[in-house]
Amino acid sequence: MKHLAFLFNTLCLCVFAQAQSLPERLGYPAETKLLIIHADDLAVAHSENKASFEAIENGSVNSASVMVPCPWLLEVAEYARSKPTHDLGLHLTLTSEWKHYKWGPVAPINEVTGLVNEDGFLYPDCPMMAAVATPEEVERELRAQIEKAISLGIDPTHFDSHMGCLFFSNHEFFGIYLRLGREYRVPTMMSRDVLRLLPDSARTHVTESDIIVDRIVTANPENFHAGFKEYYSDVLKSMTSGVTVLLIHTAYDDHEMQGITVDHPDWGATWRQQDFDFFTSGKCKKLLTAQNIQLITWREIRDKLLR
Repeated sequence: MKHLAFLFNTLCLCVFAQAQSLPERLGYPAETKLLIIHADDLAVAHSENKASFEAIENGSVNSASVMVPCPWLLEVAEYARSKPTHDLGLHLTLTSEWKHYKWGPVAPINEVTGLVNEDGFLYPDCPMMAAVATPEEVERELRAQIEKAISLGIDPTHFDSHMGCLFFSNHEFFGIYLRLGREYRVPTMMSRDVLRLLPDSARTHVTESDIIVDRIVTANPENFHAGFKEYYSDVLKSMTSGVTVLLIHTAYDDHEMQGITVDHPDWGATWRQQDFDFFTSGKCKKLLTAQNIQLITWREIRDKLLR
């Protein structure tokens, strides 16, 4: 059976490789460099919200995703209702990673007991969550997050996965993730490069109806310590044709964000301020123009291919 699964997924990848390119399906020439500049973690903090709103309104950020279980959700919902054409997806959340700043599930705790620790909060990382959560509990919680967002007036343009828990923790979780995207008729963030890293058991869940972008790019701690200006400049200068998603985190390096991210310098307040600084800079805008990079949104992908 393992050999059959491997053959099946090899054939799937060949089909994806030979099919019309995603830019062409969207109505662009195949050689077009399309980019989504995507800010994660809206609703985690007021600082995160305000910086992200600013980066969308006056910077180069053109997409963001919302963490529904987090405390500052209502501020995002108000913004979404006032900006109905903006590109806001859902950062489907099964973990609560900060040291002193925690949140629990959206679904009733007694219906998702495998998702919470003894204090009633989501676990801090994906392996801890995946060790005890069942697929039924994961699906119940994800549906609760989606329905709550919609009830507050957020029109989700896509789904993605906080900390990648739905990609790598359990192939059944990945299947649920893709299936919910099909059900709600939104793209689920997934790329060809990430797909190749997944086990055969996960890739069997992918169908021809799923949207697969060409690549997902995000900074790591080594890039942060070497300097984000140089890193992001190199990313934009080296972009190739296809659809690229650039994942960033925009917030202010203020007391609120410093308190939330205490003892967590990577992806912390300074990191997020530097993301904000680059993607609201004139240098970023000039590079996008000089490199003939065209910004695209998940909303455009959704509305052209899934609606």
